[in-house]
Amino acid sequence: MKFLKGMDISTLKEVESLGGRFFDHGQEKDVLDILKSYDVNAVRLRLWNNPYTEDGEPYGAGTNDLPTTIELAKRALSKGMEVLLDFHYSDFWADPGKQSVPRAWQGMNLEELEEAVYRFTKETLEAMRAADAFPTLIQIGNEVTNGILWPYGKVPEYENLARLLNAGIRGARAVDPEIPLMIHLDNGGNNALYREWFDHFMEKGEDFQIIGLSYYPFWHGTLDDLAANMNDLAVRYGKELMIAEVSMGFTMEDYAAYEKLAPEERKGMATKPELAAKVPYPMTKEGQKAFLLGLFEKMKQVPDGKVTGFFYWEAAWIPVAGSGWASEPAIAYMGEKGPGGNEWANQALFDYDGNALPALEAVRDVTF
Repeated sequence: MKFLKGMDISTLKEVESLGGRFFDHGQEKDVLDILKSYDVNAVRLRLWNNPYTEDGEPYGAGTNDLPTTIELAKRALSKGMEVLLDFHYSDFWADPGKQSVPRAWQGMNLEELEEAVYRFTKETLEAMRAADAFPTLIQIGNEVTNGILWPYGKVPEYENLARLLNAGIRGARAVDPEIPLMIHLDNGGNNALYREWFDHFMEKGEDFQIIGLSYYPFWHGTLDDLAANMNDLAVRYGKELMIAEVSMGFTMEDYAAYEKLAPEERKGMATKPELAAKVPYPMTKEGQKAFLLGLFEKMKQVPDGKVTGFFYWEAAWIPVAGSGWASEPAIAYMGEKGPGGNEWANQALFDYDGNALPALEAVRDVTF
């Protein structure tokens, strides 16, 4: 498989439907055409089981159900791009802080959840193949650092966790025995965490090809920490490595005017200077580019060329009124506190008006 220069574009359909537009050097273009012109050759798409209330109200943040995922996958594939499909196995966000059982699976025991994961994975991929939207590679779970389908698969229940992830692996293999599979954790600078997790999983887990890492410099340590972890993983496990999620801010200017939300409804990253203070690059357009150049140098130094790609997280999630990380019903579903605006607009690779940023030049020019 070729080296993947990827972008997560899961909210794209929502952003465009709400009026988001994209430009490169002043010319409006299809955002995928812009990305492709900067040598982006892959996209990442998350999939939620059923991101709606029982009354059919969407949860937001892209409302990434199967039809939306198929539409975006077909669009990327038509441009000659690869597609990474990211199974969350939840009706909404799944990450180290939450791995909620989908409503349709609630009340199931462990064996029933295994069967549900297997069938959902298999049937999803069969539907994508029938729609000419089949992915190039697949994530079995999203940031499963603390497990999946809590409480059954919650760390330290590693045997249960392996059973559930294995069900997803088998579901994917039933449709395509050769497709590359990824297991993805967050906190990419924490080598002790990765060693403990994968040492346990290797005892019970079925075969997969790629270790995926999230790395956010304001949360996950230094680039040197990330490099040390990748260097160790490459030798210890012999798997391919991919940066499944990464981002960096290009400004600390607020985008309240774009979201058209009251102050109490907002939760943006640009309102948190304490996070910017943790990053040894300025949150400027050139600082964002310099960060990516530094990241790429660390990736190149990993032994045996084991790093085979990266995916920048939500590169095109520009601020538009109506697009946020969670609707009110979604916040209630997760049991979290609002508000639900766009937390990420200052991390995109387009400015608040949709103009391509210099960091894309770093993506274009780097060779591996």
